[in-house]
Amino acid sequence: MKPLFVSSGEPAGIGPDICLALADLKLPIVVAADLTMLQERAALLKKKISFQSYPVNGKTEEGTLTVFHIPCPAPVKPGHPTTTNAPYVLDMLTQGVEGCLNGKFSGLVTAPVHKAIINDAGIPFSGHTEFLAKLCNIDTVVMLLACEAMRVALVTTHLPLNQVSKALNSEVIMNVIQQLHHSLQKDFAIGQPKIYVAGLNPHAGEGGHLGHEEIDVIIPALEKLRASGLNIKGPLPADTLFSIPNCQDADVFVTMYHDQGLPVLKYAGFGQAVNITLGLPIIRTSVDHGTALELAGSGKANHSSLLMAIQQAIQISKVRG
Repeated sequence: MKPLFVSSGEPAGIGPDICLALADLKLPIVVAADLTMLQERAALLKKKISFQSYPVNGKTEEGTLTVFHIPCPAPVKPGHPTTTNAPYVLDMLTQGVEGCLNGKFSGLVTAPVHKAIINDAGIPFSGHTEFLAKLCNIDTVVMLLACEAMRVALVTTHLPLNQVSKALNSEVIMNVIQQLHHSLQKDFAIGQPKIYVAGLNPHAGEGGHLGHEEIDVIIPALEKLRASGLNIKGPLPADTLFSIPNCQDADVFVTMYHDQGLPVLKYAGFGQAVNITLGLPIIRTSVDHGTALELAGSGKANHSSLLMAIQQAIQISKVRG
């Protein structure tokens, strides 16, 4: 397969650290980063790593990291991000998408970025998912997080809680679930996915006594989806959605907002979960954690989620054939 393009994320965070940890593994990857910054971080971590620039002629030796060099504008101090380097972070993503679209790379795997620093630089940025959708000119993408215990997809992603209800309508819910259903078939080889859907309000609205979004928006959308042949249960109260019997039966859970579903998934599999963007014309996976500035350069960063993201991207590539 063509190599995966691994974006190293915020340079002052643990992204470079966990990318360096991949050097001893025989993986089909190219790491996007400033080469000098990686060399400095490797020296700080006392890692003996050989670096080679992409593209590579010939076989890669063990203990060597292939680097897609992108210059970083300002010097990097671990734990201390600067707005000057925000364009560099987004340039890695842009070049990764372009490389995937033109066939140089089989997928994009992303280390964490620092959203606040990017916004402080004057660049509106709510997250990888939305940024990549815009780059690929796609209207409906779905954020899916997966670990061994469960998969959780989100109807709304990075929205303040007081905006979630206004953002929900039947069309949005149907678009997300239809894309989710299609992607589970295409990327995970699940013939008829069992989709469990949460309500928005406590007790899924309690028949309208605790909110009307279920009656007015969610139930009509789910009824239309069932009529089209999708296997859907819900809307179910979020406090019992993730029961053991449901986890054993469901192929995926759908929640209405970010913190309705992801705390449960991360409790079940933090450090071993993968963030997957469904609906893009490219394969994109990511880690399940943030930049962990306090751990950058300390040698304490755990690269397990990044490794899982790479393995998941490889698996999706195989399923797609």
